Amino acid sequence: MTSDIAQHLAPTGTMRAGVFTGNFLLITGTSPAGTPQGVSPDMCQAIADQLGVKLELIAFKNQDELVEAVACGACDVGLVGSDPERAKKITFTPAYVEIEATYLVPAGSSLQTVAQVDQPGVKIAVPSRSAYELWLSRNLKHAELVMAEGFEATINVFVQDHLQALAGLRVALTEDAKKLPGSRLLEENFATIQQAISTRNANTDGLNFLNTFVEQAKASGLVASLIAKHRVTGLVVAPAHQAITP
Repeated sequence: MTSDIAQHLAPTGTMRAGVFTGNFLLITGTSPAGTPQGVSPDMCQAIADQLGVKLELIAFKNQDELVEAVACGACDVGLVGSDPERAKKITFTPAYVEIEATYLVPAGSSLQTVAQVDQPGVKIAVPSRSAYELWLSRNLKHAELVMAEGFEATINVFVQDHLQALAGLRVALTEDAKKLPGSRLLEENFATIQQAISTRNANTDGLNFLNTFVEQAKASGLVASLIAKHRVTGLVVAPAHQAITP
């Protein structure tokens, strides 16, 4: 059975896995050879081990490029934030981890809740094409998004243009707040970003295997052990999505 699935997830004999290097919670370093290391590369290795195939990690600095690589078959699987916009091109498993996303507001801000941020006249700095930018673009009704390429550029826009809020992952914003005197994070999250495994839309057999793998990885403690191994703060094991078939 596993060898049959390997034909769908490693048709060349090697599973080509795309990982996004811009998420410092999932990619925490590189090997001496320059190979990405962290929770998501270890998840890829665990999949390859279960299939009994070799693993080739392909690093992407741009999430859209990763999605396109999975969609066209240049990557057999891709680990990236799941989102309905991306799901138009590729298919996702349930999440294996979740990451809290919230707002940072500047010193003296009267904003206290997520609902107060979504008001006319409020401008929010956010990295373009990030998973939480896609979420905000769909869900905000009144506030305006101001996008920049990359998180450092987004912070610069937030500070230089005196914007009312900065959207980001809670753990990253906690560090940024230390550099911006008087700034603070809202207590609420506007979203919980789902990190999942993807494959091309037509790969039904491969997806079924990946769905089961993810649920087993959560239930067995594998995902929790990888978070502990890499000493990551800010990642939470995603809730079980479905019962595991024996």
